[in-house]
Amino acid sequence: MYFKVGDPLVRVDSVAKVTGQASYAADVSLSGMLYGKALGSPYAHARIKSVKTEKARALAGVRAVVAGRDFPHLHGECIINIPFLAIDKVRYIGEPVVAVAAEDVATAEQALELVEVEYEELPAVFDPEEALKPEAPLIHEDLGKYQAISAVKVVPGTNICQNVVFDLGDVGKGFLQSDHIFEDRFTTPQVQHATIEPHGCIAQVDATGRITVWGQNDSPHRARKEIAQALGIPQAKVRVVTGYVGGNFGGKGGLKPEAVAIALASKTRGRPVKVVFSREEVFKTVTRSGCIISLKTGVRQDGTLLAREMRVIWDMGAYAEKGPTISLHASTLASGPYAIPNMRVASVSVFTNKPMAGAMRGYGAPQVAFAYESQNDIIAEALGISPFDFRMKNAADEGTPTVTKQRLYAVGMKECLKRVGSGLYKETERAVESVDKGLGYGRWVRGKGLACIMKSTKTPTVSAAYVKIDEDGSGSVVTSTVEVGQGAHTVLVQIAGDILGLDTEGITVSFADTDVTPYDTSTTASRSTFHMGNAVRLAAEDAKRQLLGMAAPLLHSEKETLTIHDGSVWSPDGRSLSFAQVLKGTFGAGAGAAILGKGVYTPEDILGLEDIGKVKMEAFSSLAVFHSYAALGAEVAVDLETGVVKVLRFVAAHDVGKAINPVNCRQQIEGALSMGLGYGLMEEYVWEEGKVLNADFLDYAIPTALDCPPAEITLVEKAHPQGPYGAKGMGEMANAHTAPAIANAVCNACGVRIRDLPLKPAKILKELRAQKGHKEDD
Repeated sequence: MYFKVGDPLVRVDSVAKVTGQASYAADVSLSGMLYGKALGSPYAHARIKSVKTEKARALAGVRAVVAGRDFPHLHGECIINIPFLAIDKVRYIGEPVVAVAAEDVATAEQALELVEVEYEELPAVFDPEEALKPEAPLIHEDLGKYQAISAVKVVPGTNICQNVVFDLGDVGKGFLQSDHIFEDRFTTPQVQHATIEPHGCIAQVDATGRITVWGQNDSPHRARKEIAQALGIPQAKVRVVTGYVGGNFGGKGGLKPEAVAIALASKTRGRPVKVVFSREEVFKTVTRSGCIISLKTGVRQDGTLLAREMRVIWDMGAYAEKGPTISLHASTLASGPYAIPNMRVASVSVFTNKPMAGAMRGYGAPQVAFAYESQNDIIAEALGISPFDFRMKNAADEGTPTVTKQRLYAVGMKECLKRVGSGLYKETERAVESVDKGLGYGRWVRGKGLACIMKSTKTPTVSAAYVKIDEDGSGSVVTSTVEVGQGAHTVLVQIAGDILGLDTEGITVSFADTDVTPYDTSTTASRSTFHMGNAVRLAAEDAKRQLLGMAAPLLHSEKETLTIHDGSVWSPDGRSLSFAQVLKGTFGAGAGAAILGKGVYTPEDILGLEDIGKVKMEAFSSLAVFHSYAALGAEVAVDLETGVVKVLRFVAAHDVGKAINPVNCRQQIEGALSMGLGYGLMEEYVWEEGKVLNADFLDYAIPTALDCPPAEITLVEKAHPQGPYGAKGMGEMANAHTAPAIANAVCNACGVRIRDLPLKPAKILKELRAQKGHKEDD
């Protein structure tokens, strides 16, 4: 069938996945393959005095044992400070210290038990506020000596690995002009990506020293660069291949199992090494950053926002990973989708002796959104204004400046709010009332809450693509965009098929392979539809031009008069040639010729810079080629006897610019809402002196299908002039404002304002009892 842009094409990978034919990293087996495991540190902070591996090396079936000093290299994206294996000291419990490659997993695990490591325990720091104090133990004594990208501002001699300040207008003056000033403090926990597929890969180093990695990396070309840079070898000597990925959400970028596998493969004389982390190891590998957010906001009596100051402390864990750019990105979004003339945002990212915090769906937006959207409701209630009217009054519109001074374009925020408002408040009953049907025993009350979000993308970045028309007239999209479950390959097929007039069933999509697929910065930041979509569009248009140029003499027509659809080229008088006939007529029978269209996209003319002037756009700029917008309504029931919260329904509206595939958009939103529900109600790491106490799915709660309520989803299409067909990115938005929408609904239901995620029953019950006690004292 022919599916054009805007049609509900079923995902192109659906058959492979539902039939079990899709192969993941753990499924791959290569000839001569060994199995790798790593020994984690039992200490949060300690010097490595000695490592004895003789007994492990002597064990039958062991083929390599590697300690950090055997492979003393550092890698990293923002700051190059992460060892493949700990070299001189360990900085968190679970940090890989020694790795073993053996003929089977059991032998590798047995060998690790024979490794003897002597440590000298050092003082550790687990609280980011404590880590900021001058007397805090230094986690990286050489912080000022590490190589870092220009966007990172470290403070040598401290635990600060990023320091960001943005100013818009005059925040002090804005507070002086305000009728009311509100000050609040919010916290968010570290949480786990909780992907179905754990981290895993296979690495091989051949006789020439060339490294090949097969796995699940979300950014193969970036991983290739990171490996080559760390080892001091040309990028041409590194190949990264990514197949199906069983969930990502930001956790499978950088080098995770890749670091252990490469260190081992360097010692196995060409034999490939597979490393698959256990679930406990995954929990100790990367998290979403926890935050402490202080928010001060000034408003007029009528609810007009005049000034806002936000101070954020980010818990980065032991290594930088992507943390410094997460705090930078989140700082640019700290105003939310609102018009606030005076803003100041100060973010500081701090090392602690915990597993490193990295990218996770929303890239810092969920943390700051919880703070500003919770406080927006606090302000609205104090002023006697409805949450909906307060947001409509202050919502961003065309030309609204952000804290970076960039003005917003293609803003669908108010339309999203209107759609959610009409759906959430369409019933006539009071916002708070007793409910009992279908909820089981308890004293239930119901409430409704709103939250909004604005999300940008990493800028500037580059995407390149090829679109082939093969000799039989079928098509191929050659791309390094990684299919991590988000439906990106389906979107790219639709764009190519729409331009070429081809049946989408006749178009295939490549998996990423840095040896053959063209460059793409990353499959992150809600950037793929916008950036790779544009690259595929350009490549398809290039292929189309070539095809029409070949068909023109065959049809005795001017190139400009020809059209294509249904896999054929048509002349104005109704004559046609199939794509295969055009190629055969141009190259002859049996020539095996094909058309290769090429497209490269990077944003050059960023909109909204009228107040900034000409700027040099470097990697991880604070400016963005597009912003997306969304509003969410949540209806909840709260049991006054237990503090239990049940989310009854969501009402969501997302400005996606243009829905290339509406079904795919809705699926993305549904999945993101479930993640946001977990973030709001149940998910958090539990710590004891740097040790994770709930590093598995028995003790770490995540939402199940039974927890996820029905969702009424509306797509708003405020086209972006630079997006493919007007499309923007949208994969991360619904995850970012779900927690505050639930928190606002809980407060609406029972009067309890929780400022520290998650909203667990014990917290709510404690506040309910405090309220009751206060009334009884009165």
